[in-house]
Amino acid sequence: MNSTATPARLSTADSSFEADFKARLHWSAETDAGIEQRVADILADVHTRGDAAVLDYTTRFDSLQAATMAELELTQAELKAAFESLPVVQRTALEAAAKRVRSYHEAQKKASGQSWSYRDEDGTLLGQKVTPVDRVGIYVPGGKAAYPSSVLMNAIPAHVAGVGEIIMVVPTPRGEKNQLVLAAAYVAGVTRAFTIGGAQAVAALAYGTATVPKVDKITGPGNAYVASAKKRVFGVVGIDMIAGPSEILVLADGTTPPDWVAMDLFSQAEHDELAQSILLCPDAAYIAQVQASITKLLPEMPRREIIAKSLNDRGALILTRSMEEACAISNRIAPEHLEVSSRDPHRWEPLLKHAGAIFLGAFTSESLGDYCAGPNHVLPTSGTARFSSPLGVYDFQKRSSLIEVSEAGAQMLGPIAATLAYGEGLQAHARAAEMRLNRPA
Repeated sequence: MNSTATPARLSTADSSFEADFKARLHWSAETDAGIEQRVADILADVHTRGDAAVLDYTTRFDSLQAATMAELELTQAELKAAFESLPVVQRTALEAAAKRVRSYHEAQKKASGQSWSYRDEDGTLLGQKVTPVDRVGIYVPGGKAAYPSSVLMNAIPAHVAGVGEIIMVVPTPRGEKNQLVLAAAYVAGVTRAFTIGGAQAVAALAYGTATVPKVDKITGPGNAYVASAKKRVFGVVGIDMIAGPSEILVLADGTTPPDWVAMDLFSQAEHDELAQSILLCPDAAYIAQVQASITKLLPEMPRREIIAKSLNDRGALILTRSMEEACAISNRIAPEHLEVSSRDPHRWEPLLKHAGAIFLGAFTSESLGDYCAGPNHVLPTSGTARFSSPLGVYDFQKRSSLIEVSEAGAQMLGPIAATLAYGEGLQAHARAAEMRLNRPA
């Protein structure tokens, strides 16, 4: 397999730049029709047969034999034992990461997650009541790789928001349980956990079975089957987002060691052949140095074949006329991860409008955000950062409007409401408002 990487070299000064740029960015989020049909069949089967269907699909897809769903549920004792079995260095790192993630989301809750109200001049009370979702399901990928960090990033903000129950599902092909994932569930306060995955796990969470509780919202990334299932159950439950391949965009002014930037590009490329890594820089000589670093460092990487295919198929090193132009192009891309690898990142940050997360300065590698900086690593992809946000406490809360109209307020608001209601042909609406006017003492 090819393990050399030469990302496309583009220049904004070239007449073909727009066409080349759009071609490099294009990625279709459409799910294969065959996957869509198989997912639809699985969801319908789990909706009808519940636990029995989940057991059948777990046997078929994960080669995990179980006679009852009880065999697929992880007990709190097992989660705690997994944590205690870890080497001290892993336990310490897990607890330190969890503490930082929790601190960030506690601050987020204080800033934006509080109920409020006020009374206007006629005594009418208006406000908003913020309450947590009762029960959420978090999907944690399993199989080729294990992601304890995803457990922390999904469960901790739910816990901080005040969610009553957090139900985790994680596939364990052939029964291979990752102790770090189980330990992370213990540290993050997961209520119940099941070793099931795929579309069948999403269906079990959305519809509920005799064993798996029906949840109100499902969060967390997964493969194409999981993404398709989440789309299909939206409306029955809430979902966080439909995530595409991982992305990183590096804005560099040429002052960061090129090896650092090359490795940062690798950090997303190693996820998936469809991941995208892009460098924007106004210095042609520096771009050449980064390419040299890519060539030098790639042979050292255990996942070099995946990195090479990602960089060759979807990567780009783009020469811009200026850093200002680089910022403008970044806003067009609206990347998941945006590194401002500059001597003075705060000069450029005000120009950046659209990104899932912005990493300021040469020492702020994207990988720190993935694991332990504190902010959430579940981020919008595929340009959706133009209109959506990272996963946060607010995703596990809902808002109810509060309205208490005083008698004096009813005299003022009633005629307004009645006039508009008659205009819409809704007489009962109008009469309901009018009945409260000039009420006899």
